[in-house]
Amino acid sequence: MMARDLIDGASFGPDALRVIGRAFDEAWVSIAGNFSREQVAGARLRLANAVLSAANEQSRDVEALKRRALEAMRARP
Repeated sequence: MMARDLIDGASFGPDALRVIGRAFDEAWVSIAGNFSREQVAGARLRLANAVLSAANEQSRDVEALKRRALEAMRARP
């Protein structure tokens, strides 16, 4: 499953999904250079799961969600 498919198919309302998607995209831009071509798909899935784990239906703060997801990525190599 592709990372964006995981996010787009999550059980959140449309407003929360927009914030979640944006947080994922912005977080990915900030860490993409840390992964080799072979690692990209797995890293994107880990990031998608990290964003979804940090999100809830009231998620409206892209920066806060992005920060929590990136912290989760750093905590689990």
